[in-house]
Amino acid sequence: MCGIVGIIGSQQLNQELYDGLTVLQHRGQDAAGIATSDGNRIFQRKGNGLVRDVFQDRHMQQMQGNMGIAHVRYPTAGSSSSAEAQPFYVNSPYGLTLAHNGNLTNAEALKQELYIDDRRHINTNSDSEILLNVLAHELLHSGQRQLSPRTIFDAVRGVHRRCEGAYAVVSMICGMGILTFRDPYGIRPLVYGVKETGNGMQYMVASESVALDVLGYELVRDVKPGEAILIDEQGQFHSQICVDEGVHAPCIFEHVYFARPDSIIENVYVQKARMRMGQKLAEKILKVWSNQDIDVVIPIPDTSRTAALETAHILGCKYREGFIKNRYIGRTFIMPGQIQRKKSVRQKLNPIILEYKNKNVLLVDDSIVRGTTSKEIVQMARDAGAKNVYFASASPPVRYQNIYGIDMPAAAELIAHGKNVNEICEEIGADKLFYQDIDDLIWSVRKGNKKLKQFETSVFTGDYITGIGDEYLRSLEVVRSDESKAKQKQEKEQDLTGVDLISNL
Repeated sequence: MCGIVGIIGSQQLNQELYDGLTVLQHRGQDAAGIATSDGNRIFQRKGNGLVRDVFQDRHMQQMQGNMGIAHVRYPTAGSSSSAEAQPFYVNSPYGLTLAHNGNLTNAEALKQELYIDDRRHINTNSDSEILLNVLAHELLHSGQRQLSPRTIFDAVRGVHRRCEGAYAVVSMICGMGILTFRDPYGIRPLVYGVKETGNGMQYMVASESVALDVLGYELVRDVKPGEAILIDEQGQFHSQICVDEGVHAPCIFEHVYFARPDSIIENVYVQKARMRMGQKLAEKILKVWSNQDIDVVIPIPDTSRTAALETAHILGCKYREGFIKNRYIGRTFIMPGQIQRKKSVRQKLNPIILEYKNKNVLLVDDSIVRGTTSKEIVQMARDAGAKNVYFASASPPVRYQNIYGIDMPAAAELIAHGKNVNEICEEIGADKLFYQDIDDLIWSVRKGNKKLKQFETSVFTGDYITGIGDEYLRSLEVVRSDESKAKQKQEKEQDLTGVDLISNL
């Protein structure tokens, strides 16, 4: 999971690109990067850290031009050195930069193919660099000295033929414009919008609509599965579906956890979808436990608040904020090592004792991944004086690893993998445990847009929409293990420098 932004207009856009990244910071805290162009040169700055840490005034003053792309990185697999930060750049053909949200499942095969057949060298472990070189080769293969929308869309068709997995892409082609496209399944989110300025129409693409809202753009629509959109330097809008057929299957976990509640994804308000998740969760609790004795419903901040509030309303229970969150601690399910994760949970959340003392408490979270956080939180509630601690997840059990751009742990490290609900309940130390049913989760999202017929739900079902081999899954088990992530963390700590690039064209 990463965040991408692309903007093109007729004025300096460095500040808007920066602001767009800050709005999407929740999608990645590992690294950030911006690339802009004035038509003749590419200016780029990227490095490890939060947006505010990577870009200082002196960097922003260098970012000249009326078009640019930007990226916040959430590491998936491989190294997390600053060399992995995006956007990536190649000078041939034309001068290309690219940023990408998702994960290519045939990256290793493509890397070999690019080296042997296309004679292109890949310098990092990032599949985004691979995707960029595939696009560059397809553009070069067109044989056209002058680019046109037709040749660009033909190149994107070539990308779709060669690349497998999930990818939402924004690319900048020097002297041409901004190109954005989405994989044939539309797994990762991507939207675009417009706003009128004193100098004409300005376009913006982003991972979530909230970035458009904050910068004053009007949301037009989602980029369609398999669609490519080109906005050229003259402000002309071109689009084309670049696949013969596709299956629209957006990732449902965006609505569960990743997206901001003020975003609209696939014409579904994330806030409303989470409210419906809370409604269905409460209905299930009442169905299996009609004489429930819950005194208070408490959310695990922040993502579960919306669902928990609706759950409390349907159950007829009090809703209370029972944890104060330290917002300067990262997300714990991607942190390497059990000891570090346990310590981080205690640093991140602190209970308000009066909300627990002598009460039967229902804790509501958006999901349970490793279970480390859940176990610690249950114990914190007991230590604060709760009589009984019940736990509910607004999503079904997460039993399988994600291969489409979410760095979930190896399957063996998922608490629900190979366990039933009673076993999970015992492991996290709760008195009762409730999970959302998969059909109710799908209903909660699809209620907002009846045109959505299918979702990517592999973390719950193990059914991967693009198909995948066992060998690939086994390789991910190794890369995503605690041992591997500890090594990646060490590499990152040894590489804290940023990268600047100015290319004359």
